[in-house]
Amino acid sequence: MNKFAVLEKTKQHVRALFEREGTGHDWWHIERVFNNATTIAKKEKGADLFIVQLGALLHDVADFKFHGGDETIGGRVAARWLKGIGVAEDTIKKVVHIVDNVSFKGLGVRSKMKSLEGKIVQDADRLDAIGAIGIARAFAYGGHKGRALFNPEGKTKKHKSFKAYKKGSDSTIHHFYEKLLYLKDRMNTKTAKRMALQRHTFLKAYLDRFHAEWRGLK
Repeated sequence: MNKFAVLEKTKQHVRALFEREGTGHDWWHIERVFNNATTIAKKEKGADLFIVQLGALLHDVADFKFHGGDETIGGRVAARWLKGIGVAEDTIKKVVHIVDNVSFKGLGVRSKMKSLEGKIVQDADRLDAIGAIGIARAFAYGGHKGRALFNPEGKTKKHKSFKAYKKGSDSTIHHFYEKLLYLKDRMNTKTAKRMALQRHTFLKAYLDRFHAEWRGLK
């Protein structure tokens, strides 16, 4: 199996699927996750870079958010693609584990990610959900879902189950308090924890400014 060829074919395939996607889960998100994951993997000892990069490319190939909440479809679609290009079964199994477990599913839901490679991809994905890019993506997705920017009468929910989390937030700003502000402390690797600090600080500063402008104070 030529690993370079597998990665290049997968890049082309995924880019064709997501280049015109408009919810913040587009090809450029996937490329950023790929780059983040590569950076983390090279600094963390013991990670299989090929599995990390392949998992990063396919992590959103069929996200539950766009498939009726089906949390198994991503792994099935990834496996079908990898089998079609002749990837070994052991590699497919490792990548499917990443795809099936990468997503955040609520504050009260523990991650089932077991492999180091999966934890690296999960960290890379979560890094792209905070900081300046994370803010832009949150509002892109909120617009797609028809959510208000902010509803001061809404309530922040700390979802205890994946079922509850799938029901969504009262507004995009509520989503910050239900997920984004917690991601810094849910990074798996030391490298990602360091990378998350500045992005988290920017996120908090943005919210302070948002609420000040909302109240007419700035």
